[in-house]
Amino acid sequence: MKAMILAAGRGERMRPLTDHTPKPLLEAGGRPLIQYHLQRLAAAGVREVVINTAWLGEQLPAVLGDGSRFGVSIHYSHEGQALETAGGIRRALPLLGEGDFLLVNGDIYCDLPLERLLAAPSGTLVLVDNPDHNPGGDFALADGRIAEAGRRLTYAGLARLPLAWFANLPQGHGALGPLLRQWAKAGRLHGLHHQGYWLDVGTPQRLAALDRQLRGQA
Repeated sequence: MKAMILAAGRGERMRPLTDHTPKPLLEAGGRPLIQYHLQRLAAAGVREVVINTAWLGEQLPAVLGDGSRFGVSIHYSHEGQALETAGGIRRALPLLGEGDFLLVNGDIYCDLPLERLLAAPSGTLVLVDNPDHNPGGDFALADGRIAEAGRRLTYAGLARLPLAWFANLPQGHGALGPLLRQWAKAGRLHGLHHQGYWLDVGTPQRLAALDRQLRGQA
């Protein structure tokens, strides 16, 4: 199974750090954020990874190369102007093959062993306990499925999704969030509750907190 790391965003909340560096290349614990994803994917047996680029996108292949030193083969989907999440996936479909793929937001950190997501049913979202910045959560989880009622949790930016669900989308801009809500309402999604460490690295303060966490572990 292949994976796609979303890495094309501008990172407005991270400014001024992202004025000269794309957010996935910002460092915590002495490594770029995206490197942790590549290493976890390789450890889980994923060998082919697609990374979409837009803002300062030329820096990603310059730093990561073909991925061989991380144990993966990287294919780049260069967008020029960011197409948003669903638009970026739609653009990258020719690189992703067939069946399911793992989707990873480039601006998160999560210690979930990705073997668990690879073993999950098709159409699975990883959910985490609600952080302070998202107290109401995103989706309800009941008996392993995304449901209308139940304990609400936060989407972690990790998923196993069928490529076929994106095949009929029009080319161009489009966000993933409305599609996830649509699929959830139709009862098509499963949920995997991860209770380990997770962080949406969306601000300089959270990046600094992750840096302290990782250096403390080291």
